[in-house]
Amino acid sequence: MPLPTSASTDHDDLRAALRALCAGFPDSYHRDHAAAGTYPEEFIAALTRDGWLAAMIPEEFGGSGLGLTEASIVMEEINRGGGNAGHCHGQMYNMGTLLRHGSDEQKRRYLPGIAAGELRLQSMAVTEPTTGTDTTKLKTVARRRGDRYIVNGQKVWISRIAHSDLMILLARTTPIEQVARKSHGMSVFIVDLQHALGHGMEIRPIRNMVGHETFEVFFEDLEIPAENLIGEEGRGFRYILDGLNAERTLIAAECIGDGYWFIERARAYAGERVVFDRPIGQNQGVQFPLARAYVNVEAASLMRFEASRRFDAGEDCGAQANMAKLLAADASWEAANACLQIHGGFGFAEEYDIERKFRETRLYQVAPISTNLILSYLAEHVLGLPRSF
Repeated sequence: MPLPTSASTDHDDLRAALRALCAGFPDSYHRDHAAAGTYPEEFIAALTRDGWLAAMIPEEFGGSGLGLTEASIVMEEINRGGGNAGHCHGQMYNMGTLLRHGSDEQKRRYLPGIAAGELRLQSMAVTEPTTGTDTTKLKTVARRRGDRYIVNGQKVWISRIAHSDLMILLARTTPIEQVARKSHGMSVFIVDLQHALGHGMEIRPIRNMVGHETFEVFFEDLEIPAENLIGEEGRGFRYILDGLNAERTLIAAECIGDGYWFIERARAYAGERVVFDRPIGQNQGVQFPLARAYVNVEAASLMRFEASRRFDAGEDCGAQANMAKLLAADASWEAANACLQIHGGFGFAEEYDIERKFRETRLYQVAPISTNLILSYLAEHVLGLPRSF
């Protein structure tokens, strides 16, 4: 019996198509790539070929013209099918900044190629090693010189850059001491990575527990054409928030996919595993944690759809995107622990894939923003409490 979920029946065909694609890449495929630390190129190519990574690109530029709601379902189904959407989710949320604030010329230049799979926009460079989540204090600077900007600085935890053609970069263009508000004076650029690598930009890989290909990035007099500036100079922080709200919502969807994966695996195992002459799923000590995890994944899914609805309607969705990410990350982590506990020692065996998914979903307690920072945001901006930092 399929696991009942809160998914809207309006997207049954979309889900069925995605599940058929994901079924062609079994657990062993993702397991082998995770063990080797390699990029699942064939899987990403299949998603691109079938148009799933162009879901949010308007039809006039060769995309599907869908919204964040549908994009979130794509991310959910990848993880629910045993994959790791972290290998490709950047293409989705980076669209938010380019689609909403890019010029018509920039959209014509890049979007058709992205939709056709000829270009990848997988990376966004915001985080820095010394400032972390305190984005307004970032130290990477871009100074205008004629028809170019000269970039110097450093970024960290920049994923998928080795498999991308373009990158969204946030840099300070006006010193912080010269702006009225610390969120002013930052600008967003599109970086052509093929031109930048070895010509003012260098990357170094960071080995990590979840197998994401992520890097440190160093800029030394990197030249970016002024035409690659997105929107107006100095307003980049506001622009990047559209991408970040989309990012939080899509990450929530991935966690929801993980949560359902853990629950489905645990439910199946609990019904088959017999100890003391009875299936372990007959024991309330097994039933209750799994039922609780299911309730919380379902609730997180509903908040994800509300965040997506508001984003697609052009409404403020910052609170909903953050709440969706928090609820979903907590729910998937709860489901992961229940699944591992139910499997006992077998849960630690690579062939069951639980330890792999366990490590992958743990990331989202920390990234792309930690749970505590979300709570601080909600306390200040929703509850009206004094700023805590």
